[in-house]
Amino acid sequence: MPKLKTKSGAKKRFSITGSGKIKRKHAFKSHILTKKSTKRKRNLTYSTLVDRVDEVSVKRQLLLK
Repeated sequence: MPKLKTKSGAKKRFSITGSGKIKRKHAFKSHILTKKSTKRKRNLTYSTLVDRVDEVSVKRQLLLK
């Protein structure tokens, strides 16, 4: 059986932290920024962690488990 390939889109979007959690960026920060408040845009700048219920799906895409 051939080697399994990781999803290249997931490879670009997620990274693993030292403790094994999955880091991601916020969405909705690329365009149409005039209607969004400054506070909202600032909070979208920072990265966050993938939610616990979605971790299994992301790990499967990255072939971690």
